[in-house]
Amino acid sequence: MKLMRLGFGIILLSLIVACTPPAEEIEGVASFPIEVTDHLGRVVKLEKIPEKIVSLSPSNTEILFALGLADKVVAVTNLCNYPEAALDKPKVGGFSTVDIERVVAVEPDLILAAYIHEAEVVPALERLGLTVLNLNPKTLDEVLKTIALVGKCTGKEEKAFQLGSEMRSRIKAVTDKTANLTEAQRPRVFYVSRSEPLYSVGSDALVHELLVSAGGINVFQHLSGTITVSLEAVIQANPQVMIAGTQMAGANLNNPIFTPRKTCGSRSFLFSLLLFPFNLLVYSIASASHSPSVFFERRLLL
Repeated sequence: MKLMRLGFGIILLSLIVACTPPAEEIEGVASFPIEVTDHLGRVVKLEKIPEKIVSLSPSNTEILFALGLADKVVAVTNLCNYPEAALDKPKVGGFSTVDIERVVAVEPDLILAAYIHEAEVVPALERLGLTVLNLNPKTLDEVLKTIALVGKCTGKEEKAFQLGSEMRSRIKAVTDKTANLTEAQRPRVFYVSRSEPLYSVGSDALVHELLVSAGGINVFQHLSGTITVSLEAVIQANPQVMIAGTQMAGANLNNPIFTPRKTCGSRSFLFSLLLFPFNLLVYSIASASHSPSVFFERRLLL
């Protein structure tokens, strides 16, 4: 039971990291025009508070909705499915297959892009005279600063501050309980971001930071970056908990290794992994592997 609660805690911290902006010191709402620096080091100028915003990634969409900007979001990607209201927004293609013509057609004041758009999409949109802010947080602290940045660019600094204060309190409630856990008390966790082939993460990933903060041990912490792993390597790592996203790229939940056992709320499922010759708690969170920043809040179960 304690292991199950720790497993839930790991999931829930990742969900928390997702839904609430950062507690940065705010001296007042910025006066427009403003200039900010995005995660590509680009200086981006906004003449006024944007009224029409396009989001090119699920995490960006969730940030915008968390800041109360749903009415200003005029288009999102096919993968933007949370909150539910995002499903009703016009679509401009997929996360990695942005339709430039559709983006231009909605005449946005601001476009929030992600790391995958750096090489082609961002330059293409800039050549058309559109304002693009690229966001690519790699640590928990950067996630918080990213949400503050979006708040500044959209005239929602006060909202970002309020939400961030709540978020930091909830994170502290988790880390206070996990900080002094011994290695024996921490469950070994296998995080899978793609099922065919199996993809996981090493020690320099945001997900790794979340797992450690929530009281777990990343079984592939000795590696770095996004990695492909074999079933044999996973078995040898002997995880006690597996966490997978239901909408990860390449996911196939009809795969016989997954068997639904229990529904945990509207966006989470508990699965049993039949393939492994040992007891394994398997949790599934409804999130894309590229979207680690704004999900929904859940009560901590540590």
